[in-house]
Amino acid sequence: MSEPSDPTPAFAFGTQAIDEVERPLRSAFVPMLLIALSVAAWFGFQTLQLVREQQQLEAAKVSLDPQELAATKLRASLDQLATATAKLAAEGNVNARLIVEQLRGRGVTINSPAASAPR
Repeated sequence: MSEPSDPTPAFAFGTQAIDEVERPLRSAFVPMLLIALSVAAWFGFQTLQLVREQQQLEAAKVSLDPQELAATKLRASLDQLATATAKLAAEGNVNARLIVEQLRGRGVTINSPAASAPR
């Protein structure tokens, strides 16, 4: 048996070596398009979610406005009551002085009657 003189191997059925096969170059357009579409869809989804959250926060704020108004009125009336009590304590009322001392002991500061008077 003699060895073939050609060092290249013989191929059956007329096939070529894998390295020699010419493959068509594929474009990067389709993968880039899919990436761009997915990023755009993600940004759209996030924007929609943020708009919904903003609307919910605005609705919650509107629903809390009456409570805020009531709390402001209550705070003003309590400030007036505390100022009047402090004024009585400054005038020498023993019970008012006891109330003011108890409030100070609990960390409540009362504006002096002179500071709260309208100018």
